[in-house]
Amino acid sequence: MNIIVVGTQWGDEGKGKIVDLLSEEADYIVRYQGGHNAGHTVVSGQNTIILHLIPTGVLHPEKVGVIGNGVVVDPAALLEEIEMLASYGVSVSGRLFISEMAHLIFPYHKALDKASERSKGSRKIGTTGRGIGPAYADKMARIGIRVIDLFDPPLLRQKLESNLTEMNLLLKEAYHLEGFDFDKMYQDYLGYGERIQSYVTDTSQLIHRAMGEGRHLLFEGAQGTHLDVDLGTYPFVTSSSSTAGGACTGTGVGPTQIDRVFGVAKAYTTRVGEGPFPSELHTGMGSLIREKGGEFGATTGRPRRCGWFDAVVVRYAARINHLDGMAITKLDVLDGLPEIAICVGYEYQGRLIHEMPASLSVLQSCTPRLVRLPGWTEKTAGVTSYDLLPQNAKAYLAAIAKEVGCPIDMVSTGSRRKETITLTHPFSAPK
Repeated sequence: MNIIVVGTQWGDEGKGKIVDLLSEEADYIVRYQGGHNAGHTVVSGQNTIILHLIPTGVLHPEKVGVIGNGVVVDPAALLEEIEMLASYGVSVSGRLFISEMAHLIFPYHKALDKASERSKGSRKIGTTGRGIGPAYADKMARIGIRVIDLFDPPLLRQKLESNLTEMNLLLKEAYHLEGFDFDKMYQDYLGYGERIQSYVTDTSQLIHRAMGEGRHLLFEGAQGTHLDVDLGTYPFVTSSSSTAGGACTGTGVGPTQIDRVFGVAKAYTTRVGEGPFPSELHTGMGSLIREKGGEFGATTGRPRRCGWFDAVVVRYAARINHLDGMAITKLDVLDGLPEIAICVGYEYQGRLIHEMPASLSVLQSCTPRLVRLPGWTEKTAGVTSYDLLPQNAKAYLAAIAKEVGCPIDMVSTGSRRKETITLTHPFSAPK
């Protein structure tokens, strides 16, 4: 069976834990988009491990991790991550594979990312400054440098010389910054090529061979649905396709080979960086949820904006990803709240909107239509049986499922693997 896991909000939904759990039944875990701008946090034993590029499933022995062609790779960051895993006793040798067609991030991408963001002032997007957007821009402009180019020194020299001439001029003239030395960068990347060569292969062929053998494959993205460059809250999005369709283009797999799409949503809503957020809480409740939920970016440490669960946001994600089921994470963060609300629609100029508006100005002017439900005083933290949940927590989950129009198959009640309620396991569900 082949399953895609997608975030249904603005990222940070807890996909790392869910992918880690589902990896127990998967043979291959395949990353299909993004770069090292997102962090997937997994609690493994006594360790809290944050992965940025390498699929979380590699924490399970004998599982194979694949970085697909849709990912942009900073080789220095990748090698640091491999070394970090080794420090925890996790070896990825022989079970991590990188697409030879994936595009590379260079230092000039990071410099441009940071300089461009600074120049925007109040119009800033809130990027991580890790070069993701500029690397994807080069890819679309057909001047990108791919992993396979590291093993063709004359071609790498030709491409890098051409790019660096243009990038150095842009950095100097537009942003008044020093450029980069060609020889150093060229030698550095040749060195990276030597160090990662054993991991590089034709991953599309690898994946198809695994499918032919009847293996279970799990496809994971880095960001949530509403950060998708085509279908998200543009321009406050990432630079790649984080929705389910991106799994096909980002790995070289046809859509008919996908059996299920599984969504992940937090029991409330968060957003990091800029952009519209109708259900955001600007009161002390937002701060309380942030502190209880530890809502600070895994990659940047930035505090996340917090709000009530937005059913409009997740309903849209359920439709465009065609979700078969979903997991609700961090239910335990809401323990002890006297009242909880769900945003079921948006009010705009006297009208009630039930679907996501494409217009940014409309979305920014919307106010949430809230349905309020009683909270619960009992603990859900660590509960592993649905029957043991407080009645009001069950009612809250039922209200979410009804508003979104998608069944809830899993509920996370804590950061550890065992702190999970499984109603229907995606790999056991009928096709």
